[in-house]
Amino acid sequence: MFDGLLLLGQGIGHFLNPQSLFNVVWATLLGLVIGILPGLTATMGVALLVTLTYKMAPDQAILTLMCVYLGAIYGGSRTAILLNIPGTPANAAAALDGHPLALQGKAGLAMGLATTSSTLGTLVGIFFLAIIAPLLSEAALKFGSYEYFWLALFGVVISGQMSGSDTPLKGYIAGILGLLIAMIGMETLHAHQRFTFGIQALGGGIDLIPAMVGAFGFAEILSAMKRRAVAQIAAVNDRVVPTLGEVFRYWRTIIRSGLIGTFVGIIPGVGEDVGSWTSYAAAKRASKHPEEFGKGSQEGLIAAETGDNAVVSAAMIPTLTLALPGSAAAAVLIAAMYIHDIRPGPMLMVENPAFLYQVVAMLLLATLANFIFGLSLTKLFIKVLMVPRERLMAVIYVLCVVGSFAITQRMFDVYVMLCFGIVGFVLREMKYPMAPLVLGIILGDLLDLNLRRGLQLTNGDPSPFFTRPISAVLCLVIVITIIMSVPAVSRRAGAVLKRQMS
Repeated sequence: MFDGLLLLGQGIGHFLNPQSLFNVVWATLLGLVIGILPGLTATMGVALLVTLTYKMAPDQAILTLMCVYLGAIYGGSRTAILLNIPGTPANAAAALDGHPLALQGKAGLAMGLATTSSTLGTLVGIFFLAIIAPLLSEAALKFGSYEYFWLALFGVVISGQMSGSDTPLKGYIAGILGLLIAMIGMETLHAHQRFTFGIQALGGGIDLIPAMVGAFGFAEILSAMKRRAVAQIAAVNDRVVPTLGEVFRYWRTIIRSGLIGTFVGIIPGVGEDVGSWTSYAAAKRASKHPEEFGKGSQEGLIAAETGDNAVVSAAMIPTLTLALPGSAAAAVLIAAMYIHDIRPGPMLMVENPAFLYQVVAMLLLATLANFIFGLSLTKLFIKVLMVPRERLMAVIYVLCVVGSFAITQRMFDVYVMLCFGIVGFVLREMKYPMAPLVLGIILGDLLDLNLRRGLQLTNGDPSPFFTRPISAVLCLVIVITIIMSVPAVSRRAGAVLKRQMS
């Protein structure tokens, strides 16, 4: 424990210099702007910025990406409150009560409550990141190929289950599509080429960054250009800074939502929007005034914003210890870490134990910056909404092209970006979630490699995948998850559970 505190102190001290603080300031402001502008997501912002951090030192690159990630998730609450348009999908629940508060002339108070609850939610997630991550990392050292195979499959399955908008089936299809894309190129055990169709450029596989920039960046451009222009902005004439009493009268909601967000963040691939909606629903069930939810409930707004921001820091737990992203944006962060020679996973605590606590320090600095800017620059951020969307999309398109080309200086990656952008746009129009697709691409190599390595170790005998204790538990969880996604089964299980509780 004392070693952990010492490393945390060293991590904070490591970033207390002018260069780091400058990066925190501009990256947090950029993240806030990305979150405020409807149509731009945190994942897209992080993916675009990865391409601009190649020349930075690894710790500074991850610091800036972390600030953008946290700032964008928080910043999305601004448009949710003022325009009833969530800046990012994670802020959709905040719009339910934030916008009615703005219509009641309490837009400033709503944004102040969103700021403080976001800060407290992030701090809850950071606390558990510092406590759980070292323990989970130590446990993960006992994992072998068999356990990693099931873990990778679990990440894709649970992501498909939780992020499918209409039905889990669409999430599963998106995840399988991602796994198939990951199979393209030269496999790592025997160097056989797969699914290249004689195209030489596909021999190295699909690079993750152009694929993500396309799926989240170019597809966002196409989606944003299709949507209508934003509505009129609500006026902000009241105070922004809430009193301590206005915040801490809902301390139970804050703790509950922080814990829910942390739990959701630990599950690979689920993401902030699930944390936000789950926290909102739990707060409504536990509230003494559930009839006020959806009509301007301060408790509902606090629950939603606490939950989604707790996910951000908790998502770093599986990201750092298992190399399994806790959200779509965390998936981009994993790619960024690999680019900067940082290997997330169980060996991280062995090879580079200080990095985990440096990430905790990064999140603390980003949270502090969000809190200060969120309360002090409210009226300035509202002016950001007046930027013509057409001009903004042109700039983002240039960044998409330049960023994709900059990795290996070949036009093939630009074509990959454009292809994934069009595919991503079509999938979105058909209500297919993007998170399982990206997670499938990331985890496909892990799944494929460990499946074949495990079979090689046993000369083709698959029984260790089912008989080793941890493997058996993971396999059982996956089977139950898939069975429970069948509507008839879930309805029957819900009815039985309701009878047992009554």
